[in-house]
Amino acid sequence: MSTHFTVIPGGLLGASTQTEGDDIMDVAVDTPTKTFIQVAEIWVPEGETLVHGGGSYGDLAAFEEASRRASFAKGEGLPGRAWEEARPVVLKGFDGSYFKRIEAAAEAGLTSAVAIPVFAGKTLKAVLVVLCGDDENRTGAIEVWAEKDQLLMLEDGYYGAAKHFEWVSQHTHFPAGQGLPGGIWASQTPILMRDLGSGYRFIRADAAGKAGLTTGLGLPVPVPGKSAYVLTLLSALGTPIARRFELWDARAAKVGKGGGAALVDGICAREGALWDPENAGKERRAEAWQGSIGKVLGSGLPVVESGKPGLAAGYGSMVALPIYLGGELAHIVAWYV
Repeated sequence: MSTHFTVIPGGLLGASTQTEGDDIMDVAVDTPTKTFIQVAEIWVPEGETLVHGGGSYGDLAAFEEASRRASFAKGEGLPGRAWEEARPVVLKGFDGSYFKRIEAAAEAGLTSAVAIPVFAGKTLKAVLVVLCGDDENRTGAIEVWAEKDQLLMLEDGYYGAAKHFEWVSQHTHFPAGQGLPGGIWASQTPILMRDLGSGYRFIRADAAGKAGLTTGLGLPVPVPGKSAYVLTLLSALGTPIARRFELWDARAAKVGKGGGAALVDGICAREGALWDPENAGKERRAEAWQGSIGKVLGSGLPVVESGKPGLAAGYGSMVALPIYLGGELAHIVAWYV
């Protein structure tokens, strides 16, 4: 399998003005809207227990307080389930489920969640949990794709109001190299895809366009054993998952033996395109313990920051998620709101 980053040019977080024959141009739309993901939190192992390792909760102070007091044994609650089963887990309803913070979540208006384990080889580094509210006006998609019989099939996903797109996704499968999930599976790298509603590379373009989905971030989720998982985050203009996406390459083949990471693709509603193909080899760099991406490089753990000065482009919160290949930190994906 190839190990290069796949960069699919054109498009943006909002809407594209690109027409056939035009130069590629990223157009930024940055208006204050509610986001598809309302909470992001990190759970880190301490012995045989997962403990709270930070999070972004917006104005959901009571749920934040309940979360900071919580801990999970292996197999317990949503984070513990992702640890025990060594796979991403989607939970689309909390009532009557194994979710532990049901009452606090209900009071906060949270109704669904996705847990993404971060493994370095066989070692669990952390579990990232994102939570969403059930709102008929919130559109987006968080999907988990799993390999079965040499095809990627939708294992589960949360789509908010995008019901038709959910149905299409349930009836779509991808061989290696095809579409966003298949491209990630083949290359074992994150991919940022623009113009989901009009791009020929996005197999579900027609349904995505009708749902208002514009930008897709996908990444491999390595786990122990031979199972293959891909996570996709599909963002709509009205209720975006993020307003800025970044892909960082931390492989020695890219940055050298000295470490660090290079920004190899990205898009921002405030700054436009974050990667210039004519500047290959001279990309923006991050070093260990310098800035938010540097915290991931230094600690090897996901980072969630909120309300801190100095975040890129002045955004209020960000999530940075490391991806390990062969036990080594290979990539970091980050998104900002």
